[in-house]
Amino acid sequence: MHNINHLQLQSTQRYDEFDPQQEGNKNVTFIDFVIDGQSLYTMLKQYDRIPALGWGGEEYQKQILDYLLLEQMHPDLYYRYPLLVCPWCGDEECGFISVLIEKEADLIVWRDFKLEPDNRTIPIGPFYFEWEQYNKLMSKNR
Repeated sequence: MHNINHLQLQSTQRYDEFDPQQEGNKNVTFIDFVIDGQSLYTMLKQYDRIPALGWGGEEYQKQILDYLLLEQMHPDLYYRYPLLVCPWCGDEECGFISVLIEKEADLIVWRDFKLEPDNRTIPIGPFYFEWEQYNKLMSKNR
């Protein structure tokens, strides 16, 4: 049996107003994945990527939600999906952090985080979420 993780979504910004690193950088508002009370963005901040959810165009957001809900397979990565992307443009060409997302019975699993395009493993996860709660949470953002 797996430990079930608790997922929340929280609107946040790349920098707070007093952060000296904000100078010369793009301050983006996005939706962060908070897992067991910890920000995924903060856990992976060293890679200079932000969550793909909550910013960018409407069609892009629909695609990200389709990926997260396993309603659409990524054209190049199949069951791996871009979870954190370039904070300047969101383009996968700039590099991103991908995750393997699988549905196992009544669970959704995020595992095997990688820094792309280097295919470098990031030692975090796996995370197990109850499908019903996960589906409701993601669907609220449609």
